[in-house]
Amino acid sequence: MPLEDKYYYIVRKLIEEKKTISTMESCTGGFIASMITDIPAASEVIKGAFVTYSNEAKIKQGVPEWIIKSRGVYSNETAYMMAYACARQYNSNVGIGITGCFGSIDPQNKDGVPGVVDIAIVDGIYSDSWTKTFGPFGSRHDYKIAVADFVADKLMEILEIA
Repeated sequence: MPLEDKYYYIVRKLIEEKKTISTMESCTGGFIASMITDIPAASEVIKGAFVTYSNEAKIKQGVPEWIIKSRGVYSNETAYMMAYACARQYNSNVGIGITGCFGSIDPQNKDGVPGVVDIAIVDGIYSDSWTKTFGPFGSRHDYKIAVADFVADKLMEILEIA
């Protein structure tokens, strides 16, 4: 199924269930939020999104500094706290957190492995996180599409979209 169709069904299901969603994205730079807002009536479900590219931005938006220091910015724990923090800050039902490395190593976070992304989804009842390797791809945009597709598949499972 095309990626745009997946996000269409996700938005429709969220509207049907009267649920809201928010994201905190790092390496994807807001691409998941963009996919959601490309769908008509998305304003009924998306409460907001953070692009937290730096450690400082993640901390300012609610990720505990000790998580980043003890587990690393590229970790399931950080992705989970990103998902939890954005859901809490926007009072949304579903939160998505994404952190990872697509290519060059960030001097602030030298433990990144290109193509490895940590993703978390929380919805009050369900929460899970994944470490997934994507690529290698020729462009950062290709990585973003692959991550968005993975997130869409997980959201469809969680929301029980056939």
